[in-house]
Amino acid sequence: MNKADSERLAGALEHLGMESVSNPRDADVVVLNSCVVRQSAENRVIGTLGHMKSVKRDRKGQIVALMGCMVGANTKDLAKRFPYVDVFMKPQEFRPLLEVIADRTGIDVEGCLSNLVPAHPTICSFVSVIHGCDLMCTFCIIPFRRGRQISRPLDEIVSEVGSMVERGMKEVTLLGQTVDAYGHDLEEKVDLADLLRDVSNVKKIKRVRFLTSHPNFMSQRILDTVRDAELVCEHINLPVQAGDDQILRAMRRRYTEREYREMIDNVRKSIPGVAITTDIIVGFPGETRNQFKKSRDLIADLEFDKVHIAAYSTRPGTYAQRNLTDDVCLEEKKERLRELEELQKIVSTRNNAKLSGQVLEVLVDGVKDGQWRGRTRTDKLAFFTDTRDLIGQVVKIKVDRSSPWSLGGVVCK
Repeated sequence: MNKADSERLAGALEHLGMESVSNPRDADVVVLNSCVVRQSAENRVIGTLGHMKSVKRDRKGQIVALMGCMVGANTKDLAKRFPYVDVFMKPQEFRPLLEVIADRTGIDVEGCLSNLVPAHPTICSFVSVIHGCDLMCTFCIIPFRRGRQISRPLDEIVSEVGSMVERGMKEVTLLGQTVDAYGHDLEEKVDLADLLRDVSNVKKIKRVRFLTSHPNFMSQRILDTVRDAELVCEHINLPVQAGDDQILRAMRRRYTEREYREMIDNVRKSIPGVAITTDIIVGFPGETRNQFKKSRDLIADLEFDKVHIAAYSTRPGTYAQRNLTDDVCLEEKKERLRELEELQKIVSTRNNAKLSGQVLEVLVDGVKDGQWRGRTRTDKLAFFTDTRDLIGQVVKIKVDRSSPWSLGGVVCK
């Protein structure tokens, strides 16, 4: 989501006649877009801000802006800590920076604010469709930083996607903290299924994806649309976070382990060949070894295509930080993380090996180590060689090798 926000702001700055530079010491404007999902991420932001103090001292007149989730409603504390930062912007709030630039240059920025579309989207780009979150999971700071759930108008999203396709984008990923809750707050009776269908009808677009879904909002209507809409990829991310009911309640996840298993079963019955990924937190406050084992059993039984695993860390400002004791030692957290990573490596190796001999469509988005690189419809990373310029093309390959992390193949001609 931060990448999508950064690309939109960059588009506005380019409309003002600016161009990007690789070194902040050469920049007239430096924007640091902050992520605070974990404390370690916020610490890196703070470290970078400290570096920018000396950079700005050496470059007189430089504008330094901090945007993103680190910026809340009240910026007084941030202004005291970082007095050399000129502008503080909450997520998706670009006007303050553009107004500072307007004051210094005399340029009218209103036209830039009305058309915040990336000027140079990548082949596979992102569009945020719903901001904020209403669910208040006890480990998560996002609702406090990004605010309540707000869906963007459907027509506005479709128009933005269309503009990005005209500028070179081939695949779009529709983003939200709970993207499958899209439309629930709009007066117009629309949901993610409507959005997926309308976006997939945009002229010249080749693929549509969406991230990140929440189990409580994954409807049969959405699943049917993924199955039936030709350009919507058969890939769904459904974070479970834990395999034990008591831990799920402590996380305030609003479903049980059994309900989650039944949902995964229904997803696979509804969408043939679907790839499912999930997220898991190990070492949540109070998690015993037996409760952790239930998460391990869940991974072994459901055989996800990919699992994003994180060790719990206390996040200041969350319910868990205020009310729960972080009582699982760091060494134990690391051991649980290692166990799940090793288990998922085995699962991924087995899943990818099953694809040997199959013909898959790959959207080529780059080159690595002399090979074309791209992803399948189910989000598998794939590599192959060919002498033609295939960037941005959908190519069929026959899989002849695999690893836990990627596939390899030869072009079907």
